Amino acid sequence: MAEIVQNAEALELLDELTVMTGRADPYPRYARLREISPVVRAADGALVVTGYADCSTVVRDPRFAHLPADMLAFIGLPDWRDHPALLQLFTSLLTLNPPDHTRLRRLVGSAFTARRVQALRPAIERMVADLCEGLQGEADFVDAFAFPLPVGVIGELLGVPAGDRAQFQSLVRDWTQVLEVITPEVLRTADPAAATIRAYLADLVERRRREPADDLLTALVQAQAADDRLTDDEVLSNAALLFAAGFETTTNLLANGLSALFAHPSQAFGDPAAAVEELLRYDSPVQIATRVVTELVELGGIPVEAGERVVAYLGAGNRDPRRFPDPDELRLDRPDNAPLSFGGGIHYCLGAPLARLEAQIAFPALLGRFPALAPAGPGERRDSLSLKGFTSLPVRTG
Repeated sequence: MAEIVQNAEALELLDELTVMTGRADPYPRYARLREISPVVRAADGALVVTGYADCSTVVRDPRFAHLPADMLAFIGLPDWRDHPALLQLFTSLLTLNPPDHTRLRRLVGSAFTARRVQALRPAIERMVADLCEGLQGEADFVDAFAFPLPVGVIGELLGVPAGDRAQFQSLVRDWTQVLEVITPEVLRTADPAAATIRAYLADLVERRRREPADDLLTALVQAQAADDRLTDDEVLSNAALLFAAGFETTTNLLANGLSALFAHPSQAFGDPAAAVEELLRYDSPVQIATRVVTELVELGGIPVEAGERVVAYLGAGNRDPRRFPDPDELRLDRPDNAPLSFGGGIHYCLGAPLARLEAQIAFPALLGRFPALAPAGPGERRDSLSLKGFTSLPVRTG
């Protein structure tokens, strides 16, 4: 029977993914890890999987759970509740397991039904048209389009006033560093950012209690008041998560997608739905999902014991040649496409339909309005692998 591999080459490849040079283009390293073994043990003891089938199992099979917040005490963070960055993360939908996850998802999920998302189409089309108007000459695509579009959409949905939204780009980027690695240095940046976000939302929650509005934040507040299903921490943590996830992932999708299109100018942007799925597959805005095994299970024919921590490299699964022929080629009309970029199972991204809709509207509008749209210089990748994207992407409209 096959065994879990831990060898010098695998450890070196994983180590390369912790630095900017490896993160900018991780895909060759993913491919080599996949060749070495279906399951590789990292230096910190976690198991790493890079195949599509195994990554799909990790995010869909209920035997793989999110790491309980209590486990933070066992990795040197017994005071995790004293860190705003961790408290805000580990009391949110992103990291909870049933039954708390089930309760919260049922409440919040009503805002992201297919009907409600499609009802936003006219508003998104107007935002895209307005942003195209401002995208003239040379500009930074991230600042001028990829950030303001999704932050405008999720801001309207959640109820964050338009004038307050711009400040959250850097705040969320600093807070979400804890998704990459938790160190004292990271917490020194992430904690004040999370505290600022929390203080702002706490003030907005109080205003919604006094003056309800037709938005998701009011719905969260009223659910709390109705039968105490939500604690104060849950209201604030999930409001922060929904707002941050609502623009962070979509910003990365838009910038990664445009960069991929620049690199493949011969590709015709035909069916928007198919094209966006391929852009999600080709350079996923979310690259990693971490779980803990709750009972004996097999990955790649290798038995994995309960208690093991597993890291699924979703970006690697999206480039698995056993699932996608010629996976390193961008094919905007790729058939039978099912990227792992939004996860799966009970933790499948609530905002996936909204992110898809924004991209399906944005790319045809951009390419139609600016047929000569081109890079105006090298883009700058963000120093992150969990959330893969750009901090800047200079463009010229032509």
